[in-house]
Amino acid sequence: MIYFLSDAHIGSRAVDDSDHQTRFVALLEQLAKDASAIYLLGDIFDFWSEYFWRDGSKAEFKPLLDCLKHLTDSGITVHYFIGNHDIWTYGELARLTGVTVHRKPELLTICGKRCMLAHGDGLVPSGYLQHFPKKVKKKIRSFMRLRRLFHNPVAQFFFRFVPPRLGNRLGYNWAKNSRLKELAKPCGYKGENQEELVLYAKEQERLQHLDYYIFGHRHIELDLELATGARVVILGDCFRQWTYAAMNENGSLELCAAELV
Repeated sequence: MIYFLSDAHIGSRAVDDSDHQTRFVALLEQLAKDASAIYLLGDIFDFWSEYFWRDGSKAEFKPLLDCLKHLTDSGITVHYFIGNHDIWTYGELARLTGVTVHRKPELLTICGKRCMLAHGDGLVPSGYLQHFPKKVKKKIRSFMRLRRLFHNPVAQFFFRFVPPRLGNRLGYNWAKNSRLKELAKPCGYKGENQEELVLYAKEQERLQHLDYYIFGHRHIELDLELATGARVVILGDCFRQWTYAAMNENGSLELCAAELV
């Protein structure tokens, strides 16, 4: 089996659940029983940054890091796609766990099916903004400017010089505010003609046909078949909904709910 998970946000200061990491590790261990590959589609950590200085804070994630290392050591291929909360990895995460890190969307053939995999942030169709009122456009532009800053290699380089204690405080506070806003006012499914990732997939379909578009980021569950026969799958999350996707050897994909103890 092939498994796809996203948006665990481990370490979030906005999630009041001391067992959060333990339950996510238990889920991975359960899936590992029959997994040949696991795809983690971003924001597994609520904030992850690697500095030029020694950073002892990663000990907070030892159970999860040890679990990922055990999975890769046992022969399970683990792919890690960065999200918008864990952009700042430059080799340490891969070294500690053995995962393969992806920094951009990928077109992959999995079990005979052509798939686009990505976290999903920043993926919008061309001309997207013209469909929204001025107030919404302003919010979207603000997010895209912040995203460009976070992905800027010069900005990333200088942020690595920030002392970890300060950098982590800034990062976790930013992530906490983001999470609290979302929890207070969740943005549900917008409909086929307004959901950004669906519109993006439709535009991609005009360029080439794929079987699956699999995304995280939106914290909603969606399995939508387009007119072309392609399916857009948004995975939900692993801190509130506890959902993921499973693909069998024939390429059949379904959304699943975790059975948590």
